[in-house]
Amino acid sequence: MPISPADLSDLSGLPEDLPVLQAGDPEARTALVLHGGGGPRTVAPIVGHLSTAMHAFAPTHPGWEGTARPDSITSVAQLAAAYLGRLLEHEEHDVVLVGSSIGGWIALEMAVQAARDERYAGLIGAVVDIDGVGAVVEGEPVADFFALDARGLAEAAWHAPERGYVDPAGFTDEQRAIQQANGRTMAAVAGASMSDPTLLGRLGAVDVPTLVVWGESDRIVTPAYGRAVARRVPGAQFIEIPRAGHLPHLEAPDATWAALDPFLAKS
Repeated sequence: MPISPADLSDLSGLPEDLPVLQAGDPEARTALVLHGGGGPRTVAPIVGHLSTAMHAFAPTHPGWEGTARPDSITSVAQLAAAYLGRLLEHEEHDVVLVGSSIGGWIALEMAVQAARDERYAGLIGAVVDIDGVGAVVEGEPVADFFALDARGLAEAAWHAPERGYVDPAGFTDEQRAIQQANGRTMAAVAGASMSDPTLLGRLGAVDVPTLVVWGESDRIVTPAYGRAVARRVPGAQFIEIPRAGHLPHLEAPDATWAALDPFLAKS
């Protein structure tokens, strides 16, 4: 099913013109797909794949892609709370959260907050964390994303760096400005370390089925980091995707879907 833009202007706490990619039957189970630093285009294949069985949508986080970021959103925890509020306003239930990179952090934070607040009882049904940052794992630091140039980022994030490298010399002025603004937003919301030292210790509160998916070649956050996160979530499954890096759904989509589909079918 084709992915179409949408508008969530009726929701409070977020910009009125927040754009969204969405696909699938609106009457089907909802999947909220949360993108990482690369923006919504990086999770478009997830939206498309999930749309065969769900109503999948991926909002552009406020401050990315030229959107406004409210002064009230200065952390992942605040962004997670805003998304929970959105789902509550729309009277959603049993929502599947699927997050990539920073989106994985947002998804886990949403699950923790929902488990600790009776207002959100039944709101979240399952979580899929794909190479998510956010935790502080001893001996497995998150790569210094902000110190990496385009070549270094491709080498850290991709199993096959030549597939992920984009020469910034070819950017238009508008593309360069958006990329720089995205970086400033990421620093403002996720912090220079792209982590929250309290997150790992709070993951025990998560009370819904959770799948942690990791690319075996990820050097932004290693598989050992991912396993450490999964161990802290009660009952979480961990699946490593061969020949893939930080974005396995882009580099090895078939193997990624083979990990997601059975989990979602029974969650």
